[in-house]
Amino acid sequence: TTSVLFSILGECALALESLHNAAEKEKAAVFAKNEQLRANLLRSISHDLRTPLTSISGNADTLLHSYNALDEQTRKQIFSDIYDDAQWLIRVVENLLSITRIGNDQAKISKEPEAVEEVLGEAAGKFRKRFPSVSVEVHVPDDVLMVPMDPILIVQVLSNLLENAVFHGETTSRISLSARRDGQWACFSVQDDGRGIPPQKLHGLFDGTLDRTEPAPGDGKRNMGLGLSVCQAIIRAHGGTMEAHNTESGAEFTFRLPLSKEEPQP
Repeated sequence: TTSVLFSILGECALALESLHNAAEKEKAAVFAKNEQLRANLLRSISHDLRTPLTSISGNADTLLHSYNALDEQTRKQIFSDIYDDAQWLIRVVENLLSITRIGNDQAKISKEPEAVEEVLGEAAGKFRKRFPSVSVEVHVPDDVLMVPMDPILIVQVLSNLLENAVFHGETTSRISLSARRDGQWACFSVQDDGRGIPPQKLHGLFDGTLDRTEPAPGDGKRNMGLGLSVCQAIIRAHGGTMEAHNTESGAEFTFRLPLSKEEPQP
């Protein structure tokens, strides 16, 4: 009987050790993933800050040393470029501030019921001031839809997605911004009529793993890395999900937020 008891205790000890080892491996894997995400984010930040700063410095140097040799149209263009780069830096800083608001603890997200009509309207209004030539249509349910959220962070997500539709859609002239109820979720959509997302970029679109050495379209600083990484982090912190796909006429980004503070399973 004693030998049987010792045998059982030995098996229990082995099982507990196995569980402990499995837990340690899982903990190490999570730590490694977080460190990789941190490295990707820092790489994205470095890229997004360096390019416009280099442009501002170069343009300012041109104005300082060759101002009288430049015609009025060239001067205006240089001033315009400096202004655009400064606005881009402001939006990068807004993204960084959003990250600090999230923190490492999801409990730090302060969610209060907000009307989606007001949140979508604020994001669309900010976008129209920056891109008056692009049409934005806002679609909301007939009934008031209240969603628990941090409105500042969700407006940042929508702003990033709207801006992304312009910079990476290239041919984008019209964007549809909408929200609807879907069971226990509120579904948000940003759909454009641009060129769509290259298939090879769909994987890893939100985690900052895009190849930053690849030449970006346009002026080279309009990349997706930081903005979409921030979007994903904000939506996850809200207990929601996000995805992207190409449509017949462009691209569509969607995200879902739970309608109650007791978050449903996706």
